[in-house]
Amino acid sequence: MAILRPFRAVRPAKEYAAEVVSLPYDVMNRKEAAEMAAGKPYSYLHICRAEIDLPEQENPYDPSVYEKAKSNIAEFLEKGVFIREDKPAFYVYRQIMDGRVQTGLVGCASIDDYQNDIIKKHELTRHEKEIDRINHFDICNADTEPVFFTYKDNAELAALLAEEVKREPEYDITDAQGVKHILWVVDDPAKCEQIETTIREKIPYFYIADGHHRSASAVNVGLKRRDEHPGYTGEEEFNFFMTVVFPDTDMAIFDYNRVVKDLNGNTEEEFLEKISEKFTVEKIEGAGPYRPEAVHTFGMYLKDGWYKLTAKEGTFDEADPIASLDVSVLQENLLAPILGIGDPRSDKRIDFIGGIRGLGELERRVKEDMTVAFALYPVSIAQLIAVADAGLLMPPKSTWFEPKLGSGLFIHEL
Repeated sequence: MAILRPFRAVRPAKEYAAEVVSLPYDVMNRKEAAEMAAGKPYSYLHICRAEIDLPEQENPYDPSVYEKAKSNIAEFLEKGVFIREDKPAFYVYRQIMDGRVQTGLVGCASIDDYQNDIIKKHELTRHEKEIDRINHFDICNADTEPVFFTYKDNAELAALLAEEVKREPEYDITDAQGVKHILWVVDDPAKCEQIETTIREKIPYFYIADGHHRSASAVNVGLKRRDEHPGYTGEEEFNFFMTVVFPDTDMAIFDYNRVVKDLNGNTEEEFLEKISEKFTVEKIEGAGPYRPEAVHTFGMYLKDGWYKLTAKEGTFDEADPIASLDVSVLQENLLAPILGIGDPRSDKRIDFIGGIRGLGELERRVKEDMTVAFALYPVSIAQLIAVADAGLLMPPKSTWFEPKLGSGLFIHEL
């Protein structure tokens, strides 16, 4: 069964929370981060993207970047922008985006649960991205951003959280993207024990929704600390890493779309003829984009407009958790055999666009620097859990979660 325990967070003083909260480090580049933080001396981007404070340092992986992040945390604490909790606490964390509500719990998961697959994964990680967060967490001596987990909803845990949100929240703020972040502090020892026990008895697994690299990095830092402290007991903070866990019933996954640079030597007529072997191709009349309405349907944008593609029988296997995914159907029947995209992780001819940007972004990219775009029907949370339960891995860039967790609202010191 899963472990989640309370911790003494470093977090913004109430009056600074709205100034601190930022998007996560990995959804923007250096230039965008600098623009977002302009005129905002207490934005968390000065910590999660500390290279913006080093004008001479363009390399985001230089050791000076991590040292700057560490010194900025210390400065925020010294100035009272950050406070440190007096005792361990859980945090009930609610986000509201476009009227949709998701309510989770902030705590610390076990690195042993990660290694023993109590925390289930569905994506591969890239070593260079792990190294970046390993250095960030290790030098800052903290998990500086949480991981995003889900779990199969449980009525007893839901009832406990429902009681907590009846109180006045510690934070109730709205970020620059219009997402509300509401936080309740749960520091009563009896309540913390009740929540911890309920999770241990009722929640068999956590599933990584977003943050495979952060999870792997946090675990590696914990293992490194164990090597450095051979007499560790298992109770030290470095044996745990920070996460927000949401019930699967609250989760929403957006589409994760594709754009490709060229038609791999085909004319448009040849391309359409080839894809018609595996897909029913329908030209969409009118100017509007076509958004897939069901699994195994795709929107495709070429310079002459939008098409609806419907996968034919034999292109997917509903009994196979991976082969039945639309990202697999598209990859195996079109991107690889026709467009020559063998490895979408490394092929420079393909790019990926989160559904939050809208289908207009696909049109823009085709008009600007690409040739063809594909809109996908979103993966469901049930599909994600089925893949993880089977011990399998999703194809790259399968899921896009919104809203993103607010960064800077809680830090876990190691």
